[in-house]
Amino acid sequence: MCKKMMHYKRYQHWNRKGDVFVVCVDEETTPIGLVCGNSGYNHKRTKPKLFYLLFLCLISFSFFLAPQLFTSHHKFSLLYSFSSEEGLVSKSDFNACSSVSNGSICCERSSIRSDVCVMKGDVRMDSASSRITLYRNNGHENGEVLRHEKIRPYTRKWEKNVMDTIDELDLVVKGEHSRIHQKCDVKHDVPAVFFSTGGYTGNLYHEFNDGLLPLYITSQQFNKKVVFVILEYHAWWIMKYENVLSHLTEYPIIDFSGDKRTHCFPEAIVGLRIHDELTVNSSLMGNDKTIRDFRCLLDRAYLPRIRSLIQDEERDARMNMEKHVSLPSSETKMDEKQDLKKPKVVIIARNDSRAIMNEDSLVKLIEDVGFHVEVLRPQRTTELASIYRVLNSSDVMIGVHGAAMTHFLFMRPGSVFIQIIPLGTDWAAGTYYGEPAVKLGLKYIGYKILPKESSLYDEYDKNDPVLTDPNSVNDRGWEFTKKIYLDRQNVRLNLGRFRKRLLRAYYHSVANESLRFRHQSQ
Repeated sequence: MCKKMMHYKRYQHWNRKGDVFVVCVDEETTPIGLVCGNSGYNHKRTKPKLFYLLFLCLISFSFFLAPQLFTSHHKFSLLYSFSSEEGLVSKSDFNACSSVSNGSICCERSSIRSDVCVMKGDVRMDSASSRITLYRNNGHENGEVLRHEKIRPYTRKWEKNVMDTIDELDLVVKGEHSRIHQKCDVKHDVPAVFFSTGGYTGNLYHEFNDGLLPLYITSQQFNKKVVFVILEYHAWWIMKYENVLSHLTEYPIIDFSGDKRTHCFPEAIVGLRIHDELTVNSSLMGNDKTIRDFRCLLDRAYLPRIRSLIQDEERDARMNMEKHVSLPSSETKMDEKQDLKKPKVVIIARNDSRAIMNEDSLVKLIEDVGFHVEVLRPQRTTELASIYRVLNSSDVMIGVHGAAMTHFLFMRPGSVFIQIIPLGTDWAAGTYYGEPAVKLGLKYIGYKILPKESSLYDEYDKNDPVLTDPNSVNDRGWEFTKKIYLDRQNVRLNLGRFRKRLLRAYYHSVANESLRFRHQSQ
């Protein structure tokens, strides 16, 4: 399959049938429809052919764009997003508003993922009218609107259904004399970043991909000297991520709708910049930051809380020892020391669909290979610092494809991430988690299950397309993908097959530990 076809397939959420319209060849040949110049023949003799070829160019180009321009937005889904290869713009376009003169507004709208507007000068927030106004020194005596922009500050711009639920802001530029009607209640001397925590907030993947990482990308340049103003404000979200947010801003966070005061800023960034799935593209960052820098921020954010958790556990252990005079036997202590020397595997277990049906047997197999095993069952109420502590100290993370795989961000670079890939989720598993994990520096191992390892094998005939051709089922629409492959599928691993992946992970972990030891001893 040619390179262009491979790229276009990543737009499955638009219309995979659109593949037939792509005119594609390998990199060393010339695509039909793009041979639009003089081919070396006499110009006069080939003029009719030239017009014919130009006509073919136009038709081919139209066919190529057709799926993107005319496919309805409701086909977009949580499962089928896209890669930055086609979804983003160049560095120069992406940073078009990196330098904005005083009294000006600049909007970046070329990205498929999000719109971002920058206002610089006398910026005033009015939540009652959902308006942010920039007053410009231009000599106008009246309240004439010099410029008006609209924006929904959320990072899933292409997905109309969810964007319709995001509050829209009016960005207005007015003359300086109209400012007397909007006095400042609170005056800030640092910029503001306006964004929404609506949409898919509540899902771990979206909280990081659509929220925290774009917030880091957009705000880290200010070195915490920035105010966050949140639309669709959720107190629980602030509590959940307060450790991280405190490393992005040192100022109180403003609830846009709940705070009726007029806040004034010297600059406002409305909307968040986003690069790709769960990653940071250093080429689009002015200071060459990467996803590893974001993970270092997570380290700094959670370390104080982790230390507190350890102290609490040590205190509880001392209290228990005082209550129970008998101390652990020497044999128990020896077993604990041996476990500490073993590489550690953490299984991220699911409690609903896509569960591992033979989990107990899997745990035993992992122990037989030579690992220490911990099964983690995250709940909505589980403190992220405690999850971070477990994964940050582990060598391997294992889990079935789903939002919880976002926890790979908590793994140390050099660790192993084994993702179990159920039927019908190949593309999403690789795009959302596999490729980003590699960018973070993890060793990624995908385990694609066979039809017999799926619970669907017991429900469908062995020749049913659900088992033999999942792509054809996915082509029918998101509702079929969700209903069949996400909501109704569990896995029963072939432990013989899976053992091979475990051995690769084990040897990698042992080699990693040996390398770490050598570095420490030098």
